[in-house]
Amino acid sequence: MNAFPAIAELIPHTGPMILLDRVAAFDEDSLSAELVVRAGLFGDGKTVPAWVGIEYMAQTIGAYAGMKARLAGEPIRLGFLLGTRRYSGNVAEFRVGTLLTVRVDKIMQDEKLGAFECRIAGEGIEISANLNVYQPPLNDTQL
Repeated sequence: MNAFPAIAELIPHTGPMILLDRVAAFDEDSLSAELVVRAGLFGDGKTVPAWVGIEYMAQTIGAYAGMKARLAGEPIRLGFLLGTRRYSGNVAEFRVGTLLTVRVDKIMQDEKLGAFECRIAGEGIEISANLNVYQPPLNDTQL
């Protein structure tokens, strides 16, 4: 049994856009999530392009922000990917059915901006990138 909330309770996505399966670990500065690569919105039914890993990473950052919000008694909020730097990987695609672990480590974060070191690991898979993100404050009505 997983002691963490369901991913749907941590990120503002719904239905097939929720790509993560569960939170595996969480602390003040990091979160690890797991997923089994599935056919659906991306790919040819047998594989998913490795660039979708950027969305896996972004959703893991979203789950980290969601965990922090829950602990603070705040609502789950939208966040935005600003950019990706230093993307490096050893595969061009993920096979459907492959178990992946996505880990994000906070480099820096203030009230709105964050930078995270991200890694995706699986059998024979090593991908890393730094993601910059923006989360508007609760009272911000203009984006």
